[in-house]
Amino acid sequence: MKEEHLQHLKRSGFKTPEGYFGTLETKLLETLETQSALHNVTHPGFKTPEDYFSSLEDRIIGQVSETKKPKVIALSRQKAVLYLSSIAAAVLLFFNLSIFKTTPSFESLETASVEAYLIDENISSYEIAALLSDEQINTTIDLDLDIDQANIETYLLEHADIDDLLIE
Repeated sequence: MKEEHLQHLKRSGFKTPEGYFGTLETKLLETLETQSALHNVTHPGFKTPEDYFSSLEDRIIGQVSETKKPKVIALSRQKAVLYLSSIAAAVLLFFNLSIFKTTPSFESLETASVEAYLIDENISSYEIAALLSDEQINTTIDLDLDIDQANIETYLLEHADIDDLLIE
């Protein structure tokens, strides 16, 4: 039945006798007291064989004593494998750490990677200047600034305070 039709139903369709739930418990207890399910049983459904419990212990001990011996693995074989694998690991580490060790040179560095490092690490120009001497700064840094006189005057007029310039 569709949900839209369920809203219009006024009765559920199920009927119970009057007073059914009020007397249900007493009727059920009366039925259980008068009719016992066990009084009709004359022969139980389970039977144990004769001498079952007297021979049970002997059978259990017999089954436990017949267990197979576990396989024993010699420790000397495992020690040999351990020694050989540790020697192989040591030789491998020796070759990886000593033979193929190369030192980086400044000639192999790219300018873009150095610039990216300086930008990413937020190193200021003052920190870089502290590492260089005055001679190195003067000889290695060439400033190719093509600033004409008109640009300088325009910048000073727009950004400089004239009072500060006159005081100096």
